[in-house]
Amino acid sequence: MLTKRIIPCLDCDLQVPEGRVVKGVEFKEIKYAGNPVDLATKYYEDGADEIVVLDITASHERRATMVDVIDKLTENVFMPICVGGGIRRVEDYTKMLRAGADKCSTNTAAIKNPELLTEASKVVGSQAVVIGIDAKRKYVSHPDDAPDKVVVETDKGFCWFDSSIYGGREFTGIDAVQWAQKCQDLGAGEILLTSMDGDGTQNGYDIELNKAINDAVDIPVIASGGVGNPKDILDVFEKTDVSAALAASIFHFNQYSIGEVKEYLKMNNVAVRL
Repeated sequence: MLTKRIIPCLDCDLQVPEGRVVKGVEFKEIKYAGNPVDLATKYYEDGADEIVVLDITASHERRATMVDVIDKLTENVFMPICVGGGIRRVEDYTKMLRAGADKCSTNTAAIKNPELLTEASKVVGSQAVVIGIDAKRKYVSHPDDAPDKVVVETDKGFCWFDSSIYGGREFTGIDAVQWAQKCQDLGAGEILLTSMDGDGTQNGYDIELNKAINDAVDIPVIASGGVGNPKDILDVFEKTDVSAALAASIFHFNQYSIGEVKEYLKMNNVAVRL
């Protein structure tokens, strides 16, 4: 049986030389959470399966800073590392992998240039090509109101999921389910799926979003956005077939440890690596 992965996420503001980890709510209301190297080391020692490091201030000038952060991380952290934010060219993938990352996540650049996924997968392999999808619910009165979208029924009504870019600042009108399928066809090996409605709220993962995406593709899906307690992680594993659960706030602010989450999951018959 494949074990489910628990993945802490470090949202990094690289406007200071060593970087700093921050956390927001619905991509806003940002507050300081710690140093990326210190937090990554702690999570590795606590039993995290992987770690995601996202440059939320991505720009060409700060690429060197992220390389430095990853280089320092890998001195003491020996688990898979995924880097995202500002990955725009194949050279960005190779640069981050040389620094010690195992895979790279891209969102905006892939929507702007979908062939990037194909080009990158040919150079670094599809296992290193992660597509980040930041999706938000768009409600409609009836599925017929959005005939070109994948409409799902939720407890709040019918909706489809709009893919956003530029850190949630712009919506594309691209259906997230259809986009996930296209990304798989183009060469992506994994999906990092964030619910913008849930991000930082600690109200639980968007089950309908995660189920819709996971059921539409064959590649692994990482659920992200909304976890507030171990029960939320259990819910997404029991109600969908996602491969991993990503969390930030509950770990950064010491609400729960990774060990506590894994013990809870094991007690509820979810296969995890202890």
